[in-house]
Amino acid sequence: MTQQKLDKYEIMDVSLLAGKIMLESGAETYRIEDTMMRIAASYGIKKSHSYVTPTGIMFSLETKEPTKTKLIRISERTTDLKKVTMVNSVSRTISQGNISLEEAYEMLQEIEATNVAFPLWVQLAAASISSGCFLIMFQGLWTDFIPAMFSGGLGFLTVVYFHRLIPIRFFAEFTASLVIGLLSALLVASGLGTQIDKIIIGSVMPLVPGLSITNAVRDLMAGHLLSGLSKGAEAFLTAFAIGAGIAIVFTLL
Repeated sequence: MTQQKLDKYEIMDVSLLAGKIMLESGAETYRIEDTMMRIAASYGIKKSHSYVTPTGIMFSLETKEPTKTKLIRISERTTDLKKVTMVNSVSRTISQGNISLEEAYEMLQEIEATNVAFPLWVQLAAASISSGCFLIMFQGLWTDFIPAMFSGGLGFLTVVYFHRLIPIRFFAEFTASLVIGLLSALLVASGLGTQIDKIIIGSVMPLVPGLSITNAVRDLMAGHLLSGLSKGAEAFLTAFAIGAGIAIVFTLL
Protein backbone atom coordinates (compact mmCIF):
# COMPACT_ATOMS: atom_id res chain seq x y z
CA MET A 1 0.00 0.00 0.00
CA THR A 2 1.43 3.36 -1.01
CA GLN A 3 1.68 6.32 1.39
CA GLN A 4 -1.02 8.15 -0.60
CA LYS A 5 -3.46 5.28 -0.16
CA LEU A 6 -2.51 4.96 3.48
CA ASP A 7 -3.33 8.62 4.05
CA LYS A 8 -6.78 8.20 2.54
CA TYR A 9 -7.57 5.27 4.78
CA GLU A 10 -6.25 7.14 7.81
CA ILE A 11 -8.55 10.05 7.01
CA MET A 12 -11.46 7.63 6.84
CA ASP A 13 -10.44 6.07 10.15
CA VAL A 14 -10.35 9.45 11.90
CA SER A 15 -13.71 10.50 10.42
CA LEU A 16 -15.36 7.17 11.25
CA LEU A 17 -14.02 7.14 14.80
CA ALA A 18 -15.39 10.63 15.39
CA GLY A 19 -18.77 9.60 13.99
CA LYS A 20 -18.79 6.37 16.00
CA ILE A 21 -18.17 8.17 19.30
CA MET A 22 -20.85 10.76 18.56
CA LEU A 23 -23.45 8.19 17.51
CA GLU A 24 -22.80 6.02 20.56
CA SER A 25 -23.09 9.13 22.75
CA GLY A 26 -26.52 10.25 21.49
CA ALA A 27 -25.68 12.94 18.92
CA GLU A 28 -28.06 13.89 16.11
CA THR A 29 -27.62 12.22 12.72
CA TYR A 30 -27.10 15.44 10.76
CA ARG A 31 -24.46 16.62 13.24
CA ILE A 32 -22.54 13.35 12.89
CA GLU A 33 -22.57 13.46 9.10
CA ASP A 34 -21.53 17.11 9.04
CA THR A 35 -18.65 16.49 11.45
CA MET A 36 -17.33 13.54 9.44
CA MET A 37 -17.39 15.44 6.16
CA ARG A 38 -15.77 18.52 7.74
CA ILE A 39 -12.92 16.41 9.09
CA ALA A 40 -12.33 14.83 5.68
CA ALA A 41 -12.43 18.25 4.00
CA SER A 42 -9.90 19.62 6.48
CA TYR A 43 -7.42 16.94 5.37
CA GLY A 44 -7.86 17.64 1.67
CA ILE A 45 -10.78 15.39 0.70
CA LYS A 46 -13.20 17.86 -0.80
CA LYS A 47 -15.89 15.31 -1.69
CA SER A 48 -17.02 12.71 0.81
CA HIS A 49 -20.29 10.99 1.57
CA SER A 50 -21.60 9.75 4.89
CA TYR A 51 -24.73 7.77 5.64
CA VAL A 52 -25.61 7.40 9.30
CA THR A 53 -28.34 5.27 10.85
CA PRO A 54 -28.85 4.46 14.54
CA THR A 55 -27.14 1.08 14.01
CA GLY A 56 -24.38 1.81 11.51
CA ILE A 57 -22.23 4.33 9.64
CA MET A 58 -21.14 4.20 5.99
CA PHE A 59 -18.48 6.62 4.80
CA SER A 60 -16.82 7.02 1.42
CA LEU A 61 -14.26 9.33 -0.17
CA GLU A 62 -14.30 10.55 -3.76
CA THR A 63 -10.77 10.64 -5.13
CA LYS A 64 -9.07 10.11 -8.48
CA GLU A 65 -8.61 6.53 -7.45
CA PRO A 66 -11.55 4.12 -7.04
CA THR A 67 -13.98 5.27 -4.38
CA LYS A 68 -13.15 3.96 -0.92
CA THR A 69 -16.02 2.99 1.39
CA LYS A 70 -16.07 1.70 4.94
CA LEU A 71 -18.88 0.49 7.16
CA ILE A 72 -18.94 0.21 10.95
CA ARG A 73 -21.66 -1.37 13.08
CA ILE A 74 -23.06 0.36 16.17
CA SER A 75 -24.57 -1.94 18.77
CA GLU A 76 -24.55 0.15 21.95
CA ARG A 77 -25.97 3.66 22.30
CA THR A 78 -26.25 5.83 25.36
CA THR A 79 -26.50 9.49 26.31
CA ASP A 80 -23.16 11.18 26.94
CA LEU A 81 -23.25 14.76 25.69
CA LYS A 82 -19.85 15.45 27.25
CA LYS A 83 -18.21 13.13 24.71
CA VAL A 84 -20.16 14.79 21.90
CA THR A 85 -18.78 18.14 23.03
CA MET A 86 -15.24 16.73 23.20
CA VAL A 87 -15.45 15.35 19.66
CA ASN A 88 -16.83 18.67 18.41
CA SER A 89 -13.86 20.41 20.03
CA VAL A 90 -11.42 18.08 18.25
CA SER A 91 -13.28 18.65 14.98
CA ARG A 92 -12.95 22.43 15.32
CA THR A 93 -9.25 22.06 16.08
CA ILE A 94 -8.83 19.93 12.96
CA SER A 95 -10.70 22.50 10.85
CA GLN A 96 -8.32 25.19 12.10
CA GLY A 97 -5.37 23.08 10.95
CA ASN A 98 -3.77 22.94 14.38
CA ILE A 99 -3.24 19.17 14.71
CA SER A 100 -1.99 16.41 12.45
CA LEU A 101 -3.91 13.36 11.34
CA GLU A 102 -2.06 11.11 13.79
CA GLU A 103 -2.63 13.49 16.71
CA ALA A 104 -6.33 13.74 15.91
CA TYR A 105 -6.69 9.96 15.85
CA GLU A 106 -4.90 9.63 19.19
CA MET A 107 -7.12 12.31 20.76
CA LEU A 108 -10.26 10.57 19.53
CA GLN A 109 -9.03 7.22 20.84
CA GLU A 110 -8.49 8.83 24.24
CA ILE A 111 -12.02 10.26 24.17
CA GLU A 112 -13.47 6.86 23.25
CA ALA A 113 -11.62 5.13 26.09
CA THR A 114 -12.37 7.82 28.67
CA ASN A 115 -15.28 7.33 31.03
CA VAL A 116 -16.61 10.86 31.57
CA ALA A 117 -19.92 9.76 33.06
CA PHE A 118 -20.74 10.86 36.58
CA PRO A 119 -20.36 8.26 39.35
CA LEU A 120 -23.41 6.13 40.03
CA TRP A 121 -24.12 7.82 43.35
CA VAL A 122 -24.23 11.24 41.65
CA GLN A 123 -26.61 9.93 38.98
CA LEU A 124 -28.75 8.36 41.70
CA ALA A 125 -28.88 11.61 43.66
CA ALA A 126 -29.78 13.57 40.52
CA ALA A 127 -32.56 11.10 39.59
CA SER A 128 -33.97 11.20 43.12
CA ILE A 129 -33.96 14.98 43.44
CA SER A 130 -35.36 15.49 39.95
CA SER A 131 -38.19 13.05 40.74
CA GLY A 132 -39.20 15.14 43.73
CA CYS A 133 -38.91 18.36 41.73
CA PHE A 134 -41.05 16.95 38.92
CA LEU A 135 -43.70 16.05 41.51
CA ILE A 136 -43.80 19.69 42.64
CA MET A 137 -43.84 20.85 39.01
CA PHE A 138 -46.97 18.75 38.42
CA GLN A 139 -48.59 20.43 41.43
CA GLY A 140 -48.05 17.59 43.88
CA LEU A 141 -47.87 18.03 47.64
CA TRP A 142 -44.64 18.80 49.46
CA THR A 143 -45.42 15.91 51.78
CA ASP A 144 -44.96 13.58 48.79
CA PHE A 145 -41.54 15.00 47.91
CA ILE A 146 -39.55 12.39 49.87
CA PRO A 147 -41.70 9.43 48.66
CA ALA A 148 -41.19 10.60 45.07
CA MET A 149 -37.44 10.87 45.64
CA PHE A 150 -37.35 7.36 47.07
CA SER A 151 -39.43 5.86 44.25
CA GLY A 152 -37.53 7.68 41.52
CA GLY A 153 -34.16 6.69 42.94
CA LEU A 154 -35.10 3.03 43.25
CA GLY A 155 -36.53 3.08 39.74
CA PHE A 156 -33.28 4.52 38.38
CA LEU A 157 -31.24 1.86 40.16
CA THR A 158 -33.52 -0.80 38.68
CA VAL A 159 -32.88 0.51 35.16
CA VAL A 160 -29.11 0.50 35.68
CA TYR A 161 -29.11 -2.99 37.20
CA PHE A 162 -31.31 -4.65 34.58
CA HIS A 163 -29.46 -2.97 31.71
CA ARG A 164 -26.34 -4.73 32.93
CA LEU A 165 -28.07 -7.99 33.82
CA ILE A 166 -30.27 -8.56 30.76
CA PRO A 167 -29.24 -7.01 27.42
CA ILE A 168 -32.82 -6.75 26.16
CA ARG A 169 -33.99 -3.29 25.19
CA PHE A 170 -37.07 -1.89 26.93
CA PHE A 171 -37.12 -4.67 29.54
CA ALA A 172 -35.23 -2.54 32.08
CA GLU A 173 -37.61 0.40 31.63
CA PHE A 174 -40.63 -1.89 32.00
CA THR A 175 -39.24 -3.44 35.17
CA ALA A 176 -38.29 -0.05 36.61
CA SER A 177 -41.76 1.39 36.04
CA LEU A 178 -43.28 -1.71 37.61
CA VAL A 179 -41.07 -1.21 40.69
CA ILE A 180 -41.97 2.49 40.83
CA GLY A 181 -45.69 1.74 40.64
CA LEU A 182 -45.58 -0.94 43.32
CA LEU A 183 -43.43 1.15 45.64
CA SER A 184 -45.63 4.23 45.18
CA ALA A 185 -48.74 2.18 45.98
CA LEU A 186 -47.04 0.75 49.05
CA LEU A 187 -46.01 4.19 50.30
CA VAL A 188 -49.54 5.55 49.89
CA ALA A 189 -51.09 2.50 51.52
CA SER A 190 -48.75 2.85 54.51
CA GLY A 191 -49.63 6.51 54.94
CA LEU A 192 -46.19 7.82 53.93
CA GLY A 193 -47.57 9.18 50.67
CA THR A 194 -50.78 10.93 49.65
CA GLN A 195 -51.21 11.30 45.89
CA ILE A 196 -50.17 8.11 44.12
CA ASP A 197 -50.62 9.59 40.65
CA LYS A 198 -48.31 12.55 41.33
CA ILE A 199 -45.71 10.33 42.97
CA ILE A 200 -45.67 7.96 39.99
CA ILE A 201 -45.53 10.79 37.44
CA GLY A 202 -42.61 12.44 39.19
CA SER A 203 -40.76 9.16 39.68
CA VAL A 204 -40.95 7.99 36.05
CA MET A 205 -39.80 11.29 34.55
CA PRO A 206 -36.06 10.40 34.79
CA LEU A 207 -36.86 7.33 32.66
CA VAL A 208 -38.64 9.25 29.90
CA PRO A 209 -36.59 9.24 26.64
CA GLY A 210 -36.62 13.01 26.19
CA LEU A 211 -33.34 13.24 24.28
CA SER A 212 -34.37 10.46 21.87
CA ILE A 213 -37.63 12.23 21.10
CA THR A 214 -35.83 15.54 20.54
CA ASN A 215 -33.22 13.96 18.26
CA ALA A 216 -35.92 12.14 16.31
CA VAL A 217 -37.77 15.39 15.62
CA ARG A 218 -34.57 17.24 14.71
CA ASP A 219 -33.51 14.46 12.33
CA LEU A 220 -36.91 14.49 10.65
CA MET A 221 -36.73 18.26 10.25
CA ALA A 222 -33.24 17.90 8.75
CA GLY A 223 -34.53 15.37 6.19
CA HIS A 224 -33.04 12.23 7.74
CA LEU A 225 -36.27 10.29 7.57
CA LEU A 226 -34.90 6.81 8.30
CA SER A 227 -32.96 7.88 11.38
CA GLY A 228 -35.79 10.12 12.58
CA LEU A 229 -38.41 7.40 12.28
CA SER A 230 -36.22 4.72 13.88
CA LYS A 231 -35.30 6.97 16.82
CA GLY A 232 -38.94 7.96 17.18
CA ALA A 233 -39.97 4.28 17.21
CA GLU A 234 -37.33 3.52 19.83
CA ALA A 235 -38.57 6.38 22.01
CA PHE A 236 -42.17 5.25 21.54
CA LEU A 237 -41.35 1.68 22.59
CA THR A 238 -39.50 2.96 25.65
CA ALA A 239 -42.49 5.11 26.60
CA PHE A 240 -44.79 2.14 25.97
CA ALA A 241 -42.68 -0.06 28.26
CA ILE A 242 -42.89 2.56 31.01
CA GLY A 243 -46.63 2.92 30.58
CA ALA A 244 -47.16 -0.83 30.50
CA GLY A 245 -45.41 -1.30 33.83
CA ILE A 246 -47.55 1.37 35.49
CA ALA A 247 -50.71 0.00 33.89
CA ILE A 248 -50.05 -3.45 35.35
CA VAL A 249 -49.72 -1.92 38.82
CA PHE A 250 -53.04 -0.09 38.52
CA THR A 251 -54.65 -3.28 37.23
CA LEU A 252 -53.50 -5.13 40.34
CA LEU A 253 -54.70 -2.44 42.74
